[in-house]
Amino acid sequence: MVNMRSAPPDTTARARIRDAAVVRFATDGFDAPLRAIATDAGVSAALVLHHFGSKDGLRDACDEHVFTQVRDAKGPVLRDRTPLTMLEALASVDAYAPLFAYLVRSLQTGGPRASAFVDHLVDDAVEYLADGVAAGTLRPSRDEHARARYLVLTALGAVLLDVAISGPATPRELMAAYLDRMALPALELFTDGLLTTRDMLDGYLLHAPDPPRPASSDT
Repeated sequence: MVNMRSAPPDTTARARIRDAAVVRFATDGFDAPLRAIATDAGVSAALVLHHFGSKDGLRDACDEHVFTQVRDAKGPVLRDRTPLTMLEALASVDAYAPLFAYLVRSLQTGGPRASAFVDHLVDDAVEYLADGVAAGTLRPSRDEHARARYLVLTALGAVLLDVAISGPATPRELMAAYLDRMALPALELFTDGLLTTRDMLDGYLLHAPDPPRPASSDT
């Protein structure tokens, strides 16, 4: 996968409009007028419609762009055996902040688009978690899809609650503050674990109506 920091920038008018729309939607919500997005991109409103057909078409392009960037950023972090990739990602707040804020805005808005967004993130998580397992940086799971969905929903739920109690902020402030509060406890929990024994897991597996197949690391 190509990390967005190493990919050459797309400077076409279509890409400029899409990128401007991501920032504008993230900041002002999806009621933001096309004329404002056109002004941000330095083009006419007619050119926006020429490239995307409608606001829905523009949102489709923004959704797909954010999906791709999130996937391409997550994959290398989970495959890499050194912390360098993760540190580079944490340092790239300015690059990721609009995507982060757009994701939050989409989830807050709800509806079919938000549901599709979550499903897409889960499907991508299954793939990059599998890459991490294959690379030896992640442990296998008894149910890879269930783990991916749990991680996505837990992360998104934490983001939405954190934003709700933190108050208004710019996309950069939002992401920087979230990372400051969450990076250490999340990495500590994922790396060192929480429980000191297997008692709770073994008890669940013993009484589960359809116990999942053990992960290969437990055999």
